[in-house]
Amino acid sequence: MLTKGKGKCTRREHRGEVHYTGWTTDGKRFDSSVVRAKPAEFPLAAVIKGWTSGRALMVEGEKTRFWIPARWLTATSPARPGSPSAMLVFDIELIEDQEIVDTPLVPR
Repeated sequence: MLTKGKGKCTRREHRGEVHYTGWTTDGKRFDSSVVRAKPAEFPLAAVIKGWTSGRALMVEGEKTRFWIPARWLTATSPARPGSPSAMLVFDIELIEDQEIVDTPLVPR
């Protein structure tokens, strides 16, 4: 943990607004919402295994550094060409945790 948070706990069925920066273990930055100055938002269950496992333990306002082993980087589908294939390091700040509300389908 880099900075302790004070907000509510995350749940697997939630989505989160986060700032993050990802590096390879040799220090090469490959992605950053911080550099883009635009937080990312996605469901917790839709991210790589290392994020799902670690971010589920975070509270709003918390900043944490994750070391994610290569075997946790991809889902069941093959990795994109050029995507990292070794351990990655991420600094993640959970800005806001939001419950995903399924909107019922309304017949026309």
